[in-house]
Formats: sequence, structure tokens, C-alpha cells
Amino acid sequence: MMQAANDREKRQSIIDACLRMNALGINQGTSGNISLRHEAGMLITPTSVPYETMQPEQIVYMGLDGSFDPAQRPSSEWRFHLDILKARPEVNAVVHAHPPYSTILAIMGLEIPPIHYMIAVAGGDTIRCAPYATFGTQELSQHAVRALEGRLACLLEHHGMIAIGPSLSKAMWIAVEVETLARQYHGCLQIGKPRLLSKKEIKNVLGRIAGYGPAGK
Repeated sequence: MMQAANDREKRQSIIDACLRMNALGINQGTSGNISLRHEAGMLITPTSVPYETMQPEQIVYMGLDGSFDPAQRPSSEWRFHLDILKARPEVNAVVHAHPPYSTILAIMGLEIPPIHYMIAVAGGDTIRCAPYATFGTQELSQHAVRALEGRLACLLEHHGMIAIGPSLSKAMWIAVEVETLARQYHGCLQIGKPRLLSKKEIKNVLGRIAGYGPAGK
């Protein structure tokens, strides 16, 4: 009984996070997708289901081998969700969205450099931009996993953004912070070339920023 309640709670938390993404303006429609590590696999949003009508039982369970109930249809981006969780055992949540400013930079193939110390929330001194590949492909998944090495967020060229974390609340927080950084960088580029913080300073910030952000599930 406890396991069933936990399963439903996780499914509902994914729906709640999807609704929050749209309310915050970091995603539009059903273009985003979210996954949570669960048992020997993951729970992931279904494809093309409006968040407002999504029910917990529509959240798809997938094994780490890619298996799922054929009566359900997982997000078309399930491959990179699965591969990220397999490559990063410390990660329990993956958030993918198309935030306006992150996507503008991604269209231009730009990474976000250390314009502000809060870049450290994404795990390093840059937020990389993964090379373009068609959505839903293994090639895109490989690019994403590589861009996330040592990081908690990346951009996807001509596509959007991925944020990951030990919990869904942390991954969502990182996604919002990345979009804020993208908006700030976009604004800087309208004025000129911004001065950047040094690798040494970002390393210093990384040591001080541990534990920042929500500690929830």
C-alpha cells in the first residue's frame, strides 16, 4: 500500500512540475518533458498529452532497458532521459524544456560563459551547448550525455535546454536559474562583450554554493 502511494506521489509530482514549467514561462504547450528515477527504471511524461488533463496513471514507467507497456506512449525524448539516468547514478530527475532565452542561445549555438557567479549552480564555469541532432534520436542522446559531463545543465543546439539533479525540485530550480542566466547573457550581448569571471573564482563559488537550492523530492 505504501509503495502504491509513493508511486502515485511521484507521478503527481511530475505533472505538478510540468504545470509549473508552463506557469513560469520556461516551457510552452507540451514541448517539455520530465522524468524521475523509479525502482529499476524511470517514470516519464507521455507524448502529446496536455499537462492540464494529464493523470498520474498516464505517466509512463520505463525499464532501464527501454521497455515499457505498449499500451502507453512515452515522450519522444525518452532516449536521452534514459541514457542520462544510466550514465549519472547520482541524478534522479531530468527536466527538458524550451525556455525562450535558453533556446535563442541554443539556436545560435552559444554556450553560456561565466557572466555571473550563479552559473556554478549548473556544476561548472560554463553551460555547454550540445551539437544539433534530430529530436528523439540516439545521436541527440549521446550529444546530451557528453555536454552534461561534470554539469547539471546544458543547451541543445536549435532545440532547448536540459537540467538534471538529485531531486525533481532541484532539477526544476536549476532549469529556472539557467533560463535567468540565458536572459542575462542575451541582454549583455545587446550591449557588447561581457567581462567574465575566472575559472578560479567559479571554483571558489562551487565550494561555497554546495547545498544551495531546494532540498525536496
